[in-house]
This record gives sequence, C-alpha cells and structure tokens, in this order.
Amino acid sequence: MKSTRLARILAMTLFAVALPITVTAQKHHQYKVVDVGTLGGPNSFHSGFAQILNNQGAFVAYANTSTPNPNPGCFIPFNAPDCFVEHPIVLRNGAVTELNVLPGGMNSQTIWISASGLIAGFSENGLIDPLTGLPEGRAVLWTKDGQVNDLGTVPGGNESLATGVNSRGQVVGFSNNDVPDPASLAGLVTQTRAFLWQNGVMQDLGTLGGTDGLAFGINERGQIFGISFTNSDSTVNPFFWQNGTMTDIGSLGGTSGGPNWLNSRGQVVGTSNLAGDATHQGFLWDRGTLTDVGTLGGDNSEAFWISDSGLVVGRADVPGSLTHHGFLWRNGVMTDLGVIDGDACSSGNGVNSRGQVVGDAGVCFVGGRAWLWENGGPMVDLNDLALPGSGLHLQDATVINERGEIVCTGVLPNGDQHAVLLVPVGEGEARANSGAVTTQSPAPRYASSSTQRAPQSRWSNRYHMSGLQSPSR
Repeated sequence: MKSTRLARILAMTLFAVALPITVTAQKHHQYKVVDVGTLGGPNSFHSGFAQILNNQGAFVAYANTSTPNPNPGCFIPFNAPDCFVEHPIVLRNGAVTELNVLPGGMNSQTIWISASGLIAGFSENGLIDPLTGLPEGRAVLWTKDGQVNDLGTVPGGNESLATGVNSRGQVVGFSNNDVPDPASLAGLVTQTRAFLWQNGVMQDLGTLGGTDGLAFGINERGQIFGISFTNSDSTVNPFFWQNGTMTDIGSLGGTSGGPNWLNSRGQVVGTSNLAGDATHQGFLWDRGTLTDVGTLGGDNSEAFWISDSGLVVGRADVPGSLTHHGFLWRNGVMTDLGVIDGDACSSGNGVNSRGQVVGDAGVCFVGGRAWLWENGGPMVDLNDLALPGSGLHLQDATVINERGEIVCTGVLPNGDQHAVLLVPVGEGEARANSGAVTTQSPAPRYASSSTQRAPQSRWSNRYHMSGLQSPSR
C-alpha cells in the first residue's frame, strides 16, 4: 500500500506494572465516511504519518488523474512509481479542491498542512535533473488562497522536498547540493541537506558532523526534527533543532536511529538500534533526556506518535513469538492494546490528547483493518463503527485529530484505494445518515499562480529513498 523518530527503563519493570486492559462494553461514536474520490483515475492517497489533518478538519491528499504518467518507468519524484499523473487535493469544509502544479510540471503531492491551512509538499517543475535524467521535484508551499510557490534549493542543488510547515509560514524539508556523495541519506548522488525556508530564504541547517541531514517536520514553535549523519557516514542519529542550534538526540547504543514525531511541547519519539544493531526499541526524548520505552516482552519496539499531552503510541514485540501489538505508553508504563478477533499483529499509529488511539491490525507489518481504542479499550474495528454504504474496506488508520476525526485508507472491491476521512457523528445524525456515504467531487482548481522482520522507518517508506536506512531488526 502506497500510503507507508539516556535513562533506560528496564523492560521487565514495565511488564510488571503494565496497566491491564479491561474488557467492558464501550459506547463509541459512529463515523461518517468521507471519501475524497479521485481526479479521474483509479486511486487517491494520503502521505500517512505526517500532519495531513489539522484540528479544523482540513485534510490533504493526492489523487490519480486519468492522464497516463509520461515519465520513464512511471517515475514520480520522492515516491513510488505510478502510471497515472498525480495531483494534490485538499478537503476543507466538506469540499475537495484540486491544487495547482508548478508551471511545466505533471506530478505533485501534498505532505503536510499547518493549523492555519498552509500546505507543504512537492511538484515537478518541467525540468530534467541532469544528474539522473529524470524529472525534477521541487519543494513547494501552497498558500491558503491556493497560490503555489517554488521554494528552490540550497546552493548548487536542483531538487528539494518540503516535509512540514507551521502557521508562521516556516517550511522544512531537504534539498540536494552539488557535492558528490556516494552515501547520500536520500539515495541521491550528491549531499542532501536539511533546510528551513522562511520569508523567501532557504537556510541550510547543517548536520551533526557528517555530510547529510534531512528535516522531517516542524511544530508551531518553530522546533524541527530530523536525522543526520554524525561524524561518519555509518552512524545516523535523530536531531532536534531550535533557534539556530541542532542538538543530537543520541541513540540507545546502536549506530542507526530515527525520529517519527515531534509534539507542540518539543518532545520527540522514534526508534533507535540497541548496541550491536541486532534489535531496536522506541524512545522518548524530552529536553535532553532520552528514555527507552521498552517492549511488551519481546526484543523490539517502535514509537510512532506522541500527542500534545505526552501520550506515546507504537508497536512492540510480545514474548515467545514473532508478533507485535500496538501499545500506549504514559509516564513510564506501557499498556498492551491487544489485537482484534485473534489477528496476529496490531500497530498503534496515532493518538490525540484525549487518549484515543488509531492503528491497523491483521497480518504482521501489513495490517488489514483500521481500528480505534478509547476509554480503556478494547480496540474496535472501524469498519464496524462506520455508517454503511461506502463500499470501502477501511485499513491503515494513521492520524486522529483533537476532534476525533480519523484518516485511513478505503479499499474498493476491485483493489483500488481512496484516501478517507472518518467524521464522528451523534446518535441522531447516525440514524439520519444510515446507508449514506459522502464521496467528494473536486471543485474547480485554483487559478494558476505566477509564482520482514526488518521494517524500514516510516520516512524511508514514505519517500522511497534507497539511502535512507532505518533501525534494523
């Protein structure tokens, strides 16, 4: 599926004090299924584990048009090949709008939306990268009135990607330069550098001592998270950047680690290899203190998201098997969220400040159905909570906002997939809407602007970069 971050807590201590799951009858909302549809082609997608949904309910995605992709091998910059041209879309106030592509470009995708509605991503610009012979991708910012802006590159570069934006218009991402680099973090042939763009100027954020760095996101305070080579091209650590200073988050003893999320308080979660690089575990970094979140009795864990209230979710191995369960971690205690109906595995992907957790369950490292866990559990299949009539099987719930709206993937009987937003409804509204599904038809676009036991990290899956390696199993 296309849609894919040094006080160590002893794991056995966590197991002994882990909160039990109380299986009681739960009262859950039902959900209206808002299918964003497509632009004439078979599929639409979302960028998964990024801020693709804000607390006002605005949701960014990208969709196939009916136009065949003319690029060699159906190439699309920074993503998996697709043989249909892909354009960016945004769902706001119940209406889908197609966003502009840079002049001359064919493919473009959204990656992030700020609280105020600014959107970051990339677009082809109609030029061919002389180093690869393939279309160039450029970091872009879409303003709230639909203007698309090419943010350029760091000096010497010709390709860039915007991975995050905040309401102040500060954009982060990464760009190549013109220095040859056989070990590029982004799998390019030159160095790749993390950037901060603001007020029309792109700043190279530097590195932790090595050649390359990538920025993955930014919060409303202007704090940035990403990864960087340290003093060699064999060690990758996560970083935290604020007010001109890049801080090495460190590791749990291994030579590879990466962050997955940064909340509004500057807390970072992710995954780091342990000593020897044979196993890895999730971490929480908070104002200079790195904490191992432990496991559920097995060897490995991964921390995927942290809410603004400090709740951490992810997945962790259980003892005596090669399976993992979603977890909720709070104040040093890891709670096993279980599975659904005897599924082999589950993963906790997103959580809001109220403790509502969403994820996927089914085949290990693949999933199969979207779920919700709230009020002490147990987890519930979101297909059972969705109002009937959509014709979609809901998989891969990735993001939940403070209003309880959920992003997931809907799969049609023929295998096509659509980006979907689930909106909670009251009991009376559920009865009124029973049997109905909302499928959005895109509004006219804005006027043109002149301007496996070794899962890869979320960011390497998202951007399909051969050089971006993750903590290993």
